[in-house]
Amino acid sequence: MLTITVAQAQLKTTPVCPTMVVDILDGKVNGMLPDFTIGQIKEKLPCFTSEEPENSSSKCGGGVFYKDKDIYFYTGRDYVEIREKFKGKLSIPLLGASRNSLFKWLGHPKIKDVNWDAFQTQYGTLVLHYNKAGKVNLIQFSKKSTDTLNLCE
Repeated sequence: MLTITVAQAQLKTTPVCPTMVVDILDGKVNGMLPDFTIGQIKEKLPCFTSEEPENSSSKCGGGVFYKDKDIYFYTGRDYVEIREKFKGKLSIPLLGASRNSLFKWLGHPKIKDVNWDAFQTQYGTLVLHYNKAGKVNLIQFSKKSTDTLNLCE
């Protein structure tokens, strides 16, 4: 006797996100601030590639990550990180910009280091990291001040 089983697969749609638009001067990504919760971010941008809960065992305080777009929301530490392969729009073209060309947009940094500068902004802090050629290759921003900002190493 031959038994035939019919398997039914559930069809699932792939979440689609709008273009990631980063407003550097307002400290927002698609209107979201760095202190938004995991739930708020996932609701507005459902195409995340991974997430990490905010708990004591999480490496960097938890977050929502978009590896394919090279943007990361560290919700436990309330900051956003934009890396050099970012796929989206920046209100100011900082990625790849020369360290010497930033004054016209950002003024003088509050803290200056060999590899990075921290700028005080109206919303908090903007940190720009530079490669060996002196070009911006990493952007981090938070509503926190330079005194309270806790970035993941």
